[in-house]
Amino acid sequence: MKESSSRMVRSPVLQLLLLAATALWVMAAQSKEPFAIRISCGSRDDVHTPPTNALWYRDFGYTGGRFANATRPSYITPPLKTLRYFPLSDGPENCYYINNIPIGHYQVRTFFALVADPNLDSEPIFDVSVEGTQIISLKSGWSSSEEQCFADALIFVQDTSASICFHSTGHGDPSILSIELLQVDDNAYNFGPSWGKGTILRTVRRWTCGTGKPAFDEDLNGTQWGGDRFWLGAKAFSSGSDQAISTENIIAETSMAPNFYAEALYQSAIVSTDTQPDLSFQMDVDPNKNYSIWLHFAEIDASITGEQERVFDILINGNIVFKNVDIVRMAGERYTALVLNTTVAVSGKTLTITLQPTQGMHAIISAFEIFEIISAEMTTSSDEVSALQTLKSSLGLPLRFGWNGDPCVPQQHPWSGVDCQFDKTKGKWVIDGLGLDNQGLKGLLPSDISKLQHLQNINLSGNSIGGTIPSSLGTIAGLEILDLSFNQLNGSIPDSLGQLKSLQILNLNENFLSGSVPANLGGRPLHRASFNFTGNAGLCGIPGLPSCGPHLSIAAKIGIAFGSLIGLLLMVVFAACWWKRRQNILRAQKIAAAREAPYAKAKARTHFARDIQMGKHHRPHEHSRNPAEAAPVLLS
Repeated sequence: MKESSSRMVRSPVLQLLLLAATALWVMAAQSKEPFAIRISCGSRDDVHTPPTNALWYRDFGYTGGRFANATRPSYITPPLKTLRYFPLSDGPENCYYINNIPIGHYQVRTFFALVADPNLDSEPIFDVSVEGTQIISLKSGWSSSEEQCFADALIFVQDTSASICFHSTGHGDPSILSIELLQVDDNAYNFGPSWGKGTILRTVRRWTCGTGKPAFDEDLNGTQWGGDRFWLGAKAFSSGSDQAISTENIIAETSMAPNFYAEALYQSAIVSTDTQPDLSFQMDVDPNKNYSIWLHFAEIDASITGEQERVFDILINGNIVFKNVDIVRMAGERYTALVLNTTVAVSGKTLTITLQPTQGMHAIISAFEIFEIISAEMTTSSDEVSALQTLKSSLGLPLRFGWNGDPCVPQQHPWSGVDCQFDKTKGKWVIDGLGLDNQGLKGLLPSDISKLQHLQNINLSGNSIGGTIPSSLGTIAGLEILDLSFNQLNGSIPDSLGQLKSLQILNLNENFLSGSVPANLGGRPLHRASFNFTGNAGLCGIPGLPSCGPHLSIAAKIGIAFGSLIGLLLMVVFAACWWKRRQNILRAQKIAAAREAPYAKAKARTHFARDIQMGKHHRPHEHSRNPAEAAPVLLS
């Protein structure tokens, strides 16, 4: 159990020097604006809200969900009118991603509200995680409790981006009113040795005492480096035995680094009465957790003028954690802030804080904060997350899978179909199994699947995955089961699969694979492995499949195909040339024949007459047979 307090040095000179140094510290811190972003979920326009005119950006950075009007209980602030809700049909995990933010310490807060639609579940129950660590699980009745309608935590952002995710539990659709990410001092709420970048402080309760009204730091005129904390208002812890007091006097030692508390926080208080001197507060908490408790005091009771007039012990669950607390003595003066901090382990379900007077009759308190100390989850290797996102896109994973946020954390909500294992050497979660069988997946297997180097089991059977089997699968050395059966895979089986020495089950049956089964796979079943290649009409080369011809390398097959193509092209070109030449010859002959036709007829007649004439001169035997006919007759 650790105890600490903020005290004021009582020497006037040292006090002035300290105040000057504090003022310089505050001015230096405030010279640089802290990063702050507020999102009005479901809003299509930027919104400003009273009384501080705070700017809320229109909705952005989400992974799913739908817009709706909000039914907002009157006590919820800020007064926003819209929300975003996430139907389970859109996936069980949905996130907001805020990028390009400075590395540092942040307060993250989200308010919840109800969807203004009578057909939807009026009060959904869901979980909230920040940077992969679950910070709250809503309980039934949250919508009617001002203490449960928001989640608030202090985190360290280490990679310029932050994710806030909402996880369905099957009881209605998560509905989010607003999200805020507000930078605070890097040393804010340093509660002891276990404080650091691996720690998250979840706000369990933060109350300002005596006012009875909820308020933000901005409402209390707090500095921006305080993170604009939301304080619930408590007027009394026990009706009739407590009373509220306030002052307008200036309170010293406020707005100091690293926590930057607002002065107005200490200008009101709850004081016990004569009828019940003890001042006690009790609340329900989760058992077996560690809690960081911050208690705020300022002596503002005008009846107390000096030391030893009000002294009390502070007990938590009956154990004294601060003894003989004298605010005036410890703070150095009246109207001066005093902050006490302690860490306690709570085994039961109740946390009780009691202020028990030991001198004087009454106890007093200005405010208190209770945080659950949570060890931040180790995240999944970024290379493997990237590979899963590529797989999601390539296979067209249905919305119902979600696959948003971190695949392995929070451990209460891993991605559906993904098995995780913690790698102690790397301090990261890795993926060792994919079970996405019979999910109606389509598309192609990306080569980036090989970045999941820790896979031992891949089952994508019973889908409609097409394309070829990536040869890069052969680089996943520890793969023991590969089931791609009953898909639409084509092409050949990569030789690289033979490099998988740990492979025990290989199911490639009922696809459209072709070619010879690689020799380094064909003999593997003799070594107690179970391989199934049936149902692929184009496969050959092992018992149970058709025999293959001479095995040709891929280069040879390409060469034969290329040669055949060239030969076919040459035949087509030759045939075209021959046909063209033949047509030219026939056309020339027709033209020549057409030109010579008139001359041929005349020549034929001349030749015919000549033949007749010549025939007459070459028939002497006719004269000898009839000389009388041959000689002319002379008459007197």
